[in-house]
Amino acid sequence: MNLQSRDPEIAKIIATEERRLREEIVLIASENYASRAVLEATGSVLTNKYAEGYPGRRYYAGTENVDAAESLATERAKQLFEGAEHVNVQPHSGSQANMAAYFAALEPGDRVMGMSLDHGGHLTHGSPVNFSGRIYDFVHYQLDEESEVIDYDAVERIAQELRPKIIVSGYSAYSRTIDFERFGKIAENVGAIHLADMAHIAGLVAAGVHPSPVPHAEIVTSTTHKTLRGPRGAMAITTNEWSRKYDSAVFPRMQGGPMGHTIAAKAVAYKEALSDEFKEYARNIVGNASALAEALTAAGMRIVSGGTDNHLMLVDLRDMNVSGAEAEVKMRSVGIVANKNMVPFDPNPPRVTSGVRIGVPSITSRGMNIDDMGTIAELIVESLRVTESSSEQQSLAQRVKDFASSFPVPGVDS
Repeated sequence: MNLQSRDPEIAKIIATEERRLREEIVLIASENYASRAVLEATGSVLTNKYAEGYPGRRYYAGTENVDAAESLATERAKQLFEGAEHVNVQPHSGSQANMAAYFAALEPGDRVMGMSLDHGGHLTHGSPVNFSGRIYDFVHYQLDEESEVIDYDAVERIAQELRPKIIVSGYSAYSRTIDFERFGKIAENVGAIHLADMAHIAGLVAAGVHPSPVPHAEIVTSTTHKTLRGPRGAMAITTNEWSRKYDSAVFPRMQGGPMGHTIAAKAVAYKEALSDEFKEYARNIVGNASALAEALTAAGMRIVSGGTDNHLMLVDLRDMNVSGAEAEVKMRSVGIVANKNMVPFDPNPPRVTSGVRIGVPSITSRGMNIDDMGTIAELIVESLRVTESSSEQQSLAQRVKDFASSFPVPGVDS
């Protein structure tokens, strides 16, 4: 019995979501569209198998097929990220991948250094509302106030003074190239471990359009569903020296049974990312992001740090007299989906914010190109200016729908 027959309510919700994906312009920097092949693997019978442990060392019988899928995922990840000595594909999320890294290297109360959340860091980089900030002694570095980019000399000074055991690089809202090599040297000079969180830029790293952290970090964590276009999940790359400690931190310390269906889907995504087509896709992401930032700037909007080198940008809305929260609602009312986000030295609280984060992975997956970025910028600007519930807003919503619907959605339409 299929889903429609068994549970028409859920079937309707899924169909409604498919329609939403077709009709809206999705600019969430952390979202993307998995391919039909990835979706098929995610929904496969491998979801039925319990397989605590690692390939060849399971605590259940009958695991030969999930062993094969996990081994394949691991080997493909090593091919994808040059220099990877060891890969763990079991973490369920990026937060858990980072948790395992801390578990592998730290004791409660140990000092860790990362970028503060309001400057582009992640919750797991020491936010006081997160496990990381509650269990460990986090100290933070920030962006330079004038340039709005990382001041590596300042990072080094803080590290030398406070001597953290881990230094975290990699961010969720930073639009410039990260000098992972410099971070590695800073960590080495103070006797710290370099943990690189490449969750957002993993696809760009895999395609060679952003420098790789792998040669410069003992532990590299990543999600698999952002620029990698895989299933929702995570992975970690470690040196051989840290492989056993990291694996033990994932299982048995943090997780039980891995999700074999998701691991198989990760393997599919890694194979797709090894293709020339994916490399072109990653180059298109960078081109689209740059073009969109330029178009928004030309329209009078301020981009934090003056632009972008990767897949995202932060737009400071203070000159437009609209908060990030208000902008998120205004944009969504016409079918443009982005998220409110704090900007560096933001005077507003996290639930309000002074900016929005805009990313192009999803629209690039749909085939939108540089020539389309001017149209998207125009729609964004108009969405912030039209009066709510006005005829102009309704007309704009129809324009967004018509524009978005002209592009296929991977995994749904192809």
